[in-house]
Amino acid sequence: MSARLAGKVAVVTGAASGIGRASALLFAQEGAQVVAFDRAEAVHETANAVRAHGGLAVAVTGDAGAEADIEALVATARSEFGALHLFFANAGITGGVRGGFFDATPEDWAEVLRVNLIGPFLAVKHAAPAIRDCGGGAILCTASVAGLRSGAGPAQYSASKAGVINLIQTAAQQLAGTGVRINAVLPGLTETGMTRPLYEGARAAGKEDRIGQLNPLLRGGQPEEIAAAALFLLSDEASYVNGQALAVDGGLSSSHPTSRPPGDPNRPSS
Repeated sequence: MSARLAGKVAVVTGAASGIGRASALLFAQEGAQVVAFDRAEAVHETANAVRAHGGLAVAVTGDAGAEADIEALVATARSEFGALHLFFANAGITGGVRGGFFDATPEDWAEVLRVNLIGPFLAVKHAAPAIRDCGGGAILCTASVAGLRSGAGPAQYSASKAGVINLIQTAAQQLAGTGVRINAVLPGLTETGMTRPLYEGARAAGKEDRIGQLNPLLRGGQPEEIAAAALFLLSDEASYVNGQALAVDGGLSSSHPTSRPPGDPNRPSS
């Protein structure tokens, strides 16, 4: 099978770790020239890992929610590799979990919305014209199952991700006729730097087997599993997929939270 992103230039934000790093590595394996972007210096480690495996990559540091940085990022992709075909707007923050809903401040909300929602808007604003001018391609934004309904994250985080889902739907209409597709991937609980405290806490308490227990697969996800979905949505295999939000969550969002009766005959024995 030929490399699915051969000849493509792809930007990945939030590429210093987790889903972003896994995606940058996978995209390079599939033939893409990668521009890895993050505010953390560890993004250079991602680019080095791509090159160590024979791929082409450059690393750029900056703020995903700052327009000047995103505009410069798009320009870097074109100056380094001569084009831009794919943009994965993956960078995001939780904003911390300080108490409950009423403990959050307007400043907490503003920062989460700036990075998680304005950031993807800026990606679309600056990447779409460049992608159009290079013959078309695709944009992908990381939302979350937390954007579908309550119960999967702090309020400000969940609201920002709900906004991303609507953003890609709105943008798909605005991009009609440009040759630029846009979709969102909605991870469920996935082991990344963002969720590390949860995982470490569960392991320290001897409760690692309870991670992801609310989804039908009864486990959390891995960054590589989200990266695989991102690869599909950005590749030509998804050429007729546009304006869609794909949940990659072990089946969590297929149901409202519920307990499984002990006597359920359809429940597999443990």
